[in-house]
Amino acid sequence: MIDLGSSWDVILPFLRSPVGAVLFIPLYAIWVTLLLPGVWASMLAGVLYGTFLGSVLVFIGAFIGAEVAFVLGRTIFREWLRQRLSRFHKLRAIETAVSKEGLRLVLLTRLSPAFPFSLLNLAYGLSEVSFRDYSIGLVGILPGTILFCGLGALAGDLANFQDVLSGRSDLMSWSIRLIGLMATVAVVWVVARAAKNVLQESEDSSK
Repeated sequence: MIDLGSSWDVILPFLRSPVGAVLFIPLYAIWVTLLLPGVWASMLAGVLYGTFLGSVLVFIGAFIGAEVAFVLGRTIFREWLRQRLSRFHKLRAIETAVSKEGLRLVLLTRLSPAFPFSLLNLAYGLSEVSFRDYSIGLVGILPGTILFCGLGALAGDLANFQDVLSGRSDLMSWSIRLIGLMATVAVVWVVARAAKNVLQESEDSSK
């Protein structure tokens, strides 16, 4: 049998190396293109690389994956995806609303974690949104990216929290990071409500 513990002892140091960090980008892009949940991969990036570098790597990987998914959704998989996504009411509502709201709605839905990142890529591929607005709107994933990478980094720190309690680690810097994460959660929550309201208004006006 394969010793998983030994395998991770080899894989994790490699992922933390410069080469591993570069390879993390296409791996993340493939991950989101395959519609796998990006939250866990983002938190892993935080554990491996910390909040800042992890967020940079995740954003680049997510951007590439989102662009690929958008192009596929708008071209060769368009009809197949339209059939598969027809049962997702929220996504169909976004597809309709974005034709009127454009970049504003793209940014709001990207800022809100209430809308699944990977499925949004496909929904926008089916919509009438321009490639320009879609690409600019990807900037909206930055707060969520920082949040989940920060949570991953914090989880790694929690494993060493005894160092904080004993004074071997800087309590002030650890507290500042925690406060920053809480502020990010608050911002993301406010944006989620705004995106929901805009979407509801768009649906009501179309009736």
